[in-house]
Amino acid sequence: MPTKTYHIGVEATMEIIGGKWKSIILCHLRHQTMRTSELARAIPQISQKMLTQQLRELENADIVARHVYKQVPPKVEYSLTDYGESLSGILHELCVWGEDNIDRREAAGEEITLLSRDDV
Repeated sequence: MPTKTYHIGVEATMEIIGGKWKSIILCHLRHQTMRTSELARAIPQISQKMLTQQLRELENADIVARHVYKQVPPKVEYSLTDYGESLSGILHELCVWGEDNIDRREAAGEEITLLSRDDV
């Protein structure tokens, strides 16, 4: 396997959780185990194909665990692994920064609707 080179540690982090959807998925899974349909409802802008792809990538990185129940109809749930839980502090700080940013923008006169604030 060839040597991988990073110029700064955050590159390695962003390789795993970067992109538009992964951190959003992880923030939802921080609070509870969720089924694919629940994640799709929580993130209405994501396509089913993209949601599945992002969950697979997070699963391959050992950040998310996929539990399949052998029943009809099939039931699949996703949760953070112990390794994924180690991102909890980072994800919380991203949420807090985003909420502060929204507050700042609202104070400057921008109209923004935030449907949920980080409660943990």
